[in-house]
Amino acid sequence: MTTRLTTYGPWAVVTGASDGIGRAFARALAKEGFKLVLVARRRQALESLAKELTSTEVRVVDVDLATGEGLARVEAETRDLDVGLLVASAGFGTSGAFLDNAREAELSMIDVNCRAVAALTHAFGHRLVKRGRGGLVLLSSLVAFQGVRHAANYAATKAWVQAFAEGLALELGPLGVDVLACAPGPVRSGFGARANMQMSMAATPDVVANATLAALGRSGTVRPGFLSKLLEWSLMFLPRWGRVRVMSLVMGGMTKHQALTPHRS
Repeated sequence: MTTRLTTYGPWAVVTGASDGIGRAFARALAKEGFKLVLVARRRQALESLAKELTSTEVRVVDVDLATGEGLARVEAETRDLDVGLLVASAGFGTSGAFLDNAREAELSMIDVNCRAVAALTHAFGHRLVKRGRGGLVLLSSLVAFQGVRHAANYAATKAWVQAFAEGLALELGPLGVDVLACAPGPVRSGFGARANMQMSMAATPDVVANATLAALGRSGTVRPGFLSKLLEWSLMFLPRWGRVRVMSLVMGGMTKHQALTPHRS
């Protein structure tokens, strides 16, 4: 019987593994017998997770993926491993009016959400093609399919990931590499607090991770979580300008508390 471990193992690299969706992916993959490389900035959180995952071999790589040095370290510290799966779940968001947000935060988000994904996908993609099999899971979002007021830059970074995954799936599929875009809606994790959003109807990280792994090799895009599926259905027949308006209203509900606090500079 073919399993995900035989198809994509023995090693999986999970970025953003210190919290939320990345942490849920690590736990789910460990249950399936994958050996894991856990990547994130917070070493203490990674080591805590590694101690929890006693059923498998774990390597911890604490780096900042917004830097070239961090990306180089991930490549260097996995060079001796037979990596068959990359889960690029590291990322963060901002919210509110773009011009009110700190420019460095907005640029750093592009570095993590886009540049790091491109760099790691390029590096591991070569290795997966050479071995003739493997998988790439890239974290898109519910907001990736249209522009969104008060999340303009974040939505743009996720639109890039979505388009990137769709194109790569056609390029790499014939070479034995499955590429999947995961486009969840709100998720109960540390993401919302960092992005200054208040989320309701949020899915759990476990739901996102399990649904995504189940779709790997079977679909090009998966939308885990009830709200993501509901909005996909309700927006399906709207023109793009209509989707922009509806999703901006949804984002407005998640950021309305910001009107009660001073704008950030």
